[in-house]
Amino acid sequence: FGSRPEMILKGGVIVQAQMGDPNASIPTPQPSFSRPMFGAFGGGVGYCSVAFVSAASVEKVSSEYGLSKRVLAVRDCRTVAKKDMALNDYLPNISVDPETYRVMVDGVHLTCEPAERLPLAQLYNFF
Repeated sequence: FGSRPEMILKGGVIVQAQMGDPNASIPTPQPSFSRPMFGAFGGGVGYCSVAFVSAASVEKVSSEYGLSKRVLAVRDCRTVAKKDMALNDYLPNISVDPETYRVMVDGVHLTCEPAERLPLAQLYNFF
């Protein structure tokens, strides 16, 4: 992760979360660390996971490989391309001058000012 999440949920089950010392006498001990929770153990692992396989192998995969996770068939994926993405279909012409490192996108020189604020940067990763 780019930064440390407070909690990870998979399939509606908590899998990982920040937790302090389990033997602490107060509810908010420090430091807190990311630790596995209920969904990371036992039957929770399979319940929170999905294996995507070809339609031809759906029937055999769970039994032959002894998977506890759900098995779903993948379909209509061979012809999917960038143009099919609803909000990410733009394909600009990008060029970088190897001598000046100028970045051009569709013939327009891209520049940006130095950042004044860096949210979720190292400052926020205390532990």
